[in-house]
Amino acid sequence: MGGLTAALAFAKKGFRSVTVYETASNLGFVGAGIQLAPNMLRILDRLDCLKGTRIEREATNITATSIVQGSTNKELAHVDMPDIEAKYGYPHMTGHRESLAGGLYEACQKESAITFKFGSQLAGVSAFGAKPRFTIKPRDGDEYTVETDVLVGADGIKSQTRYAMLRELKVEGEVEDTGQAAYRIMLTREQLSPYPELIELLDSNCAMRWIGEKRHIVAYPISSHNIYNLSTAQPDSNFAAATNATYTTKGDKSAMKQVYTDFCPLVQTMLDLVPEGEVCEWRLRSHKPLDQWTHGNVALVGDSCHPTLPHLAQGAALAMEDAATLAETLSLVPGDGADADAVARALRVYEALRKERATTLVDLAAFSGRTLHLGEGKAKEERDRMFAEAKEKGKPVPDKWASPEVQAMIYGHDCVKNAQEQFAQLYAGLS
Repeated sequence: MGGLTAALAFAKKGFRSVTVYETASNLGFVGAGIQLAPNMLRILDRLDCLKGTRIEREATNITATSIVQGSTNKELAHVDMPDIEAKYGYPHMTGHRESLAGGLYEACQKESAITFKFGSQLAGVSAFGAKPRFTIKPRDGDEYTVETDVLVGADGIKSQTRYAMLRELKVEGEVEDTGQAAYRIMLTREQLSPYPELIELLDSNCAMRWIGEKRHIVAYPISSHNIYNLSTAQPDSNFAAATNATYTTKGDKSAMKQVYTDFCPLVQTMLDLVPEGEVCEWRLRSHKPLDQWTHGNVALVGDSCHPTLPHLAQGAALAMEDAATLAETLSLVPGDGADADAVARALRVYEALRKERATTLVDLAAFSGRTLHLGEGKAKEERDRMFAEAKEKGKPVPDKWASPEVQAMIYGHDCVKNAQEQFAQLYAGLS
């Protein structure tokens, strides 16, 4: 999402030559549900990639969330959110990753400045200065070297751009386990049709949270209310000890059910509907915070520099904010970018604009996960008391995704406007 948004944002800002190198032979849009928060929709709208598009047509407008005890299905808190659009200019929606990525890609294809090179893997970066140089290894063909004005590493948690930058800076930054993993499940209307209580959830505009000790399940409708998407979080106990190159493993349905064996019958019914052989578990990984996201005329965006746990549903949104901010910042470089040192300085402004916000949300996502996963004891009793009080409109919610004050901080942020307002002062303050 970060790479597609960056390419589109650069083209919209008038950059004349934007090349996207993609390791896969095609984008092969797969994946599960994704939350389209107002701060993300604001970016899509600016890029003419929202109104009337498949992204908007297929999305669900979420107007409430219900947090329930996983074992009993007893509601701990119900937070109505009918006024999200009135407050922040955009609703909170949920959609399919295929719709989001596909919509962005279709918009990129309309821009003559953007070229896609599929089956092209970054093999290394040999220069970070005025003209970054990197090597591309095509899937079918010989390696070749590319020289560019700016290299953007939007290559995710396994970022080869980051590895090259850290080697150049002689800094450690290995990927680490978080101790958590996730199942991602999609159930169709046809699968749910024998169960009226599940069809009711599918037809609703409510995001559900079933929570328990060290585990929870998030669920919401996507694809025009035709698919019910479930995303779980649980202890990472099913992987081999060695790092898995893809961070995924073919899951075992009985093992998945065992993880949630004490959850309520409604959850058990949904897990029973998952076909044998279609269980896949994602290992949630991270790395230590980086001291810097840029070096010379090379910059990192998204998971390549600030991977986050999914408990705020802001991973893709943060990457897209990075991308939009980066394009805006480089469009403001004095001298129209002719001075490579000025470009490098502007990249440092990008980092300054983004780093505190990204770090705050990464930390908040981890905190929210710990809160949701409390076991029996005084801390859980206090959390549940706060959940009960949160039924009164405007009260803080322990699940930070649903808490009004956190929503205001996240959803009200306009990364492009922020860059426009702060660029000159930040740029002048950097040597």
